[in-house]
Amino acid sequence: MTLGFTPAVEIYGANSRLLNERLIQWEHIDVSGIESDQIKLLIDLEGLEGLPSLGGRIGLQVGYKESGLVDKGVFVITQRTPSLYPQQLSLIAMSAPFSEHDDTGFKQRRWASYGPTTLGALFRELTMKHGFSPRVAPVLDKQKIEHIDQSNETDMGFLTRVAKMYGAVTKPVNGLYVLASGGQVTSISGKSLTEVSLSVTTDNRPGDQGFISAVIDEAVRSKYNGCQATWWDAVAAKERTVHVGTKPFKTLPRRCQNEDQAKAAAEGELRRLERDAFKLTISCPGHPDLAAEGVIRLDASWPGIMQGRWSIKKLTASGTRKESYRCTVEAHCLDPAQ
Repeated sequence: MTLGFTPAVEIYGANSRLLNERLIQWEHIDVSGIESDQIKLLIDLEGLEGLPSLGGRIGLQVGYKESGLVDKGVFVITQRTPSLYPQQLSLIAMSAPFSEHDDTGFKQRRWASYGPTTLGALFRELTMKHGFSPRVAPVLDKQKIEHIDQSNETDMGFLTRVAKMYGAVTKPVNGLYVLASGGQVTSISGKSLTEVSLSVTTDNRPGDQGFISAVIDEAVRSKYNGCQATWWDAVAAKERTVHVGTKPFKTLPRRCQNEDQAKAAAEGELRRLERDAFKLTISCPGHPDLAAEGVIRLDASWPGIMQGRWSIKKLTASGTRKESYRCTVEAHCLDPAQ
């Protein structure tokens, strides 16, 4: 995608005319996992009577005038914070349909047992009762689960734990709840993503419009070469251990209910450790195609240790109405051997 030079942002939905006319600053936080995406808007209140309504649905589009805008989805206004001086209003809107009254028990902790079932069926059962439309990656849909217990966990916390056993991620967005493989080149909303390639300019310095800075953290490189998980053998009435990889092993704290679950949990954790061997933080010009769980490729213009493919775990995009658009990317390595 060829980017333009003039940053542009557009709000649509409830009170859109007012918000667009009075918008001072904006921020969009896109995170992988159970945490809901959110936008923050700073609005000029000078001479304004009345405030945008809580519960109103607003959408966000960002990009450049020359190359067009990209839709970032619909959000529900959950918080309003007006200030006297300067007369401004801070709005926070979340992508998931959380409500103050929690009518469906989204935040309620439960004890329950499931199985025999599949990962896809379990995911659909628990997300649909909270009003979400589930989306499940085909590779995960038919994963068999003989038996599993939900122990003093919210439904979403439980699903996040189960998904992690299979190297997957879950996320609510735009009324959808998606179960997808970690690091795949698909947005969490199910739309196909372009793998974004970033280059460092030959005259890369602060103040330049294309300035890029980056920090890589090798201190978090895993000290483990393998993982081990325990499971209860009811027939033999004893605890058994499954090993994946080689010593030294990381021991998973939660005991699994059978050998298949233990093996899946150990394999999933080992894949996560490999992906997390390096962590990278990039500050770069705004790019509307960047998204959490998307893939970013750093080309030969980068130092060798940074080159390759990275999975975006968190994206923070921000700017003003007409003057700036920047992104901060937090990413994990997809090529552990690089």
